[in-house]
Amino acid sequence: MDRDREAALRRRYLSLGVGELVAAGVFLVAALQMALPRLTPTEARALWGGLAPLLIVLVEAGAYWLAARTWTPHSTMPRAMAGAYQALRVLNPTLLAAGLVVIALHWPSRPGAAVLVVGVWAFAVVEHVNYFVVRLSYPATEWFGAVTRWRTPRLVQDVREARARD
Repeated sequence: MDRDREAALRRRYLSLGVGELVAAGVFLVAALQMALPRLTPTEARALWGGLAPLLIVLVEAGAYWLAARTWTPHSTMPRAMAGAYQALRVLNPTLLAAGLVVIALHWPSRPGAAVLVVGVWAFAVVEHVNYFVVRLSYPATEWFGAVTRWRTPRLVQDVREARARD
């Protein structure tokens, strides 16, 4: 890979990493400043059932992209990091299930709050699937054609490459 392409890839990964971390911050600030003050205490607990897993997955993704800049394209993900992300691939669904239990236990009485809570939790599920199961994010102009190819996410490819060295 020539230097220009390598630099472009590193910039892309920097953009993706910072973008995911900023998204986590925006969701947190929006929840704290806009949503939670308008929710009852029960609805707020339900929101945290969806928001906590979303924030965790977004931070995991941001950290991955920023770290990937250090090994791309000449080496592979460090083994310890691959092991951690392999564990997260199993732990995140447990976290999502726990969030769903919290939502069910504190189900919002108002329909708008219920839609918000379920929407945030569903977005956490989509983010987990996008990073750990099948790639779902593509430019809007390519989405319909690309998503049906069921591509393996870059994170999963990096984990597999690192674990294959063992």
